[in-house]
Amino acid sequence: MDVLSEVLKAVKLDGAVFYNAEFSAPWCSRAPASSVVAPYLSRDSRHVIMYHLLTEGRGYAYVEGDDRRVALEAGDILIFPHGDAHFMGNGGPVKPVDNELELQRIMSHGLKPARSGGGGELTKYICGYMICDPQLSQMFLGGLPKIFTVNIRNDAAGQWLENSIRYSVGNASMSMPGGEAVLAKLSEVLFVETLRRYMNLLPPEQKGWLAGARDPEVGKALALLHRKPAHPWTIAELANEAGTSRSVLAERFRRYLSETPIAYLTRWRLQLGAQMLKSTSSSVAEIAAEVGYESEPAFNRAFKRELGLPPARFRAQAKSARNRIVSLGTPQNHRGVKRAVKRFATC
Repeated sequence: MDVLSEVLKAVKLDGAVFYNAEFSAPWCSRAPASSVVAPYLSRDSRHVIMYHLLTEGRGYAYVEGDDRRVALEAGDILIFPHGDAHFMGNGGPVKPVDNELELQRIMSHGLKPARSGGGGELTKYICGYMICDPQLSQMFLGGLPKIFTVNIRNDAAGQWLENSIRYSVGNASMSMPGGEAVLAKLSEVLFVETLRRYMNLLPPEQKGWLAGARDPEVGKALALLHRKPAHPWTIAELANEAGTSRSVLAERFRRYLSETPIAYLTRWRLQLGAQMLKSTSSSVAEIAAEVGYESEPAFNRAFKRELGLPPARFRAQAKSARNRIVSLGTPQNHRGVKRAVKRFATC
């Protein structure tokens, strides 16, 4: 039973490849936080995960505000799960190019190679993004670091995936029917494959959702909870289904996730309810029943305790925020948008 697949069914990833770069050393660029990029990609208030695939050369990356550099080589997938602003580059000190000031141009450029730099060693990389619901995604993204890398060139499956993306990006300018859909699916597969590989590389003492999902007993329990969240689970039934004792399941669950299975289930039900309040016209009573609550008042109390607002007000605020985004339009449709020019030290 694959717990990651069960979670991603609910999270509903939506992604694409949007940037194709060929930079020569020395070079350095700053990518803004995903909250800045999000309005270019979605009209809803959704979380954006940025990633980069190095296809040739080498480089470095680091999160803004943290000078610890991550060395990059060809075949590396670099992911920023929480959408932090970051720097990438290669070579000696150089003033970074702030992509926040160039977003409109970058988004309208398509996948034609963007070339820049000082004429030295060449680095090629492809950028993409994944959009997901902020409430649901935090369940499995919460324990991830701000930046992590996985290399996909160490087996045939990873090499096939990289070659498929490179081929699709290389032919994107030909406007072949279905090309965007293919890239979107490849982007999703790349992200999921990276998470899978990252899970397998975690040290035995690692804690957090992905580490728990890898554990045989905890992983099976998580998969059951996500497959049937409305089921009236008890710790005894869950342990029996997971093939272990109640005490062992409770201890291992707390070790990885710092809470009991039932407390986790409660949070997941409420996150599902929040997502349904934003995306459906179902009544609060219908949603309460759908996520496993026997009464609307019980759902209301639990929802307010977890998310700080009663369900009806949460839905109203989400609708108001969505209408504001739609009325303003996406940044591509705005001309003469003025942004404050930021100054940075050399990379």
